[in-house]
Amino acid sequence: MADPSASNQPATVGRRDERLGTTSADEPTSRDRAAETTAAAASGVFAEATASGALTDDERARLRERYEEVASLAGGLAHEIRNPLSTIGMLLELMSEDLAEAASPRDRRLANRLQTVQTECQRLENILNAFLQFARVGELSLVESDLNQLTREFIDFYKPAALEHRIEISPHLASDLPAVRVDPSLFRQMLLNLARNAQQAMPGGGLIELQTRFVDGRVQLAIIDNGAGMDEATRSKLFQTFFSTKTSGSGLGLATVRKIVEAHHGTINCDSEPGRGTRFLISFPPATS
Repeated sequence: MADPSASNQPATVGRRDERLGTTSADEPTSRDRAAETTAAAASGVFAEATASGALTDDERARLRERYEEVASLAGGLAHEIRNPLSTIGMLLELMSEDLAEAASPRDRRLANRLQTVQTECQRLENILNAFLQFARVGELSLVESDLNQLTREFIDFYKPAALEHRIEISPHLASDLPAVRVDPSLFRQMLLNLARNAQQAMPGGGLIELQTRFVDGRVQLAIIDNGAGMDEATRSKLFQTFFSTKTSGSGLGLATVRKIVEAHHGTINCDSEPGRGTRFLISFPPATS
């Protein structure tokens, strides 16, 4: 255990102050960005809700104002929670370093309790990150893209994680696909969320297939795994916000996938059975449509 005497305190405080200073210096920009991205997401929900034309212009204006106010508050709140949470995480890390060589039973118990608190803080931070990621889907930077190339780039990006979890990746990419208009960053996030979902369904390793094709005027991408699969009750709630079958899950991963697909005027469907794996089929309009 590190010596807690006064002679060691300046070094510890110095590290803490340096790291906390970095967090607080970024605060105004982060808050504004969180509020703006959440407002953009809420505006997308508003547009969908009023697309039928049943509301008057005044009603639409009032509803939009309420949506954007709530969205701005939600984004700001997410940041205000995240900032002190980061501070708590840093202090816990420093305390864990002091207890790294704990010798007495009392200190070992304290170290174990600290580790539990760190785990819970990390879980909260993951939920906040997922929430802000969900909100940012409202901001699109569309680029005419080759779906096959984007898929290959994702495979290269994900391959180290796949090897670590004993997952084989098998691409089957059709030639001469029409271009699509997508946001490359959000497209990668969509594939990453789906790959992580497959990874969690195959704790002992397995196979992920990625297939592309052009069918009935649509560019299709299928992600198939040979994992545990799911029953109808789970599948019916799969894309619901905050629904998760995992105790540590945020419930936003697949909800974000659906939101990304729909923001690109696409569709997503899921086929799955217990013990027979899962298949997600995503369909995009070609860029020329």
